[in-house]
Amino acid sequence: GKFMTEKYDYLIVGAGLYGSIFAHEAHKRGKRCLVIDKRYHLAGNIYTEKVNEINVHKYGAHIFHTSNEEVWNYIQQFTKFNHYVNSPLAFYRGRIYNLPFNMNTFYQLWGTVTPEEAQAKIRDQNKDRYYENPKNLEEQAINLVGEDIYVKLIKGYTEKQWGRDATKIPAFIITRLPLRFTYNNNYFRDPYQGIPIGGYTPIVEKLLDGIEVRLNSDFYTGYKNWKEYAHKLVFTGMIDEFYNHRYGFLEYRGLHFENEELEIENYQGNAVVNYTEREIPYTRIIEHKHFEFGNQPTTIITREYPKDWKYGEEAYYPINDEANNNKFNQYRELAEMDRDILFGGRLGNYKYYDMDKVIKAVLDDVKKEFKE
Repeated sequence: GKFMTEKYDYLIVGAGLYGSIFAHEAHKRGKRCLVIDKRYHLAGNIYTEKVNEINVHKYGAHIFHTSNEEVWNYIQQFTKFNHYVNSPLAFYRGRIYNLPFNMNTFYQLWGTVTPEEAQAKIRDQNKDRYYENPKNLEEQAINLVGEDIYVKLIKGYTEKQWGRDATKIPAFIITRLPLRFTYNNNYFRDPYQGIPIGGYTPIVEKLLDGIEVRLNSDFYTGYKNWKEYAHKLVFTGMIDEFYNHRYGFLEYRGLHFENEELEIENYQGNAVVNYTEREIPYTRIIEHKHFEFGNQPTTIITREYPKDWKYGEEAYYPINDEANNNKFNQYRELAEMDRDILFGGRLGNYKYYDMDKVIKAVLDDVKKEFKE
């Protein structure tokens, strides 16, 4: 080990949202923190990179939304938000449909104009095909929204996301598919919503201001004997990897991004367009400039491809089925026995977290940690 005159109070592994907020709050309370990250950049998966004056979301679209006022007030210390509202479009066989499923969508599908007409149409869709005990996602979806919406807007997209046929995906994956009988394309119901002006990376830079950070630093090759460095460990990597996979591997879905710079001003007229037919290999195209209403002379688009995940690749979506959750619970029991280690974030908690839920979780953990 390195000879150190004084240990850090905390070694924080991962400079994503969880790690950087924890470090910020500990630092504010006079604690000495060392933050390490194996990547070449801060901010984990919310990292945005400025290219041709456009803030590119490097790891997929990140749209901030919350109903939690504490979280909203907290994050606004570090950024100003614009008034972006998430209104994705769906492309199916050359036609465009609004999302989420609302009166605009029903008009595009059937030409219905009033809520009453749309409701009648959906009832009509359902009367021939209703499944008493839906055995899979397909039957469940048809029960909820009928054949048309299912085939055009759900089936292919979901099959690509999960990498298998809808008849082979368990029904519990979709318990509800809200239908809205208003002309409203706002995807989220949360009162607070927007994109940080200037992207996400500056938020994390502010959070970590005055704190020692080492990038390109792998925990397993450099800091595995963390007790030499710090009294406590905050770990936001994979919990199963931390414990040498002793109960087996937790599974994820992967993603693959293809970025393209185009010498045109506006490629698709919207930040997010979902491609819902299975024959098209990507699930969506992101046009980053529209998150911030940009009018730069060129544009950057990203095609997002879901894929099977292998250990060693970037892990995106935990597969929270029964087998994986049982495994995770075994790891969590190990973790709970260790008073000097705190696991946080998506990989540490094996949980699909929206950004606001991460912020809430870390603020709660901070209160516990500092007994406030």
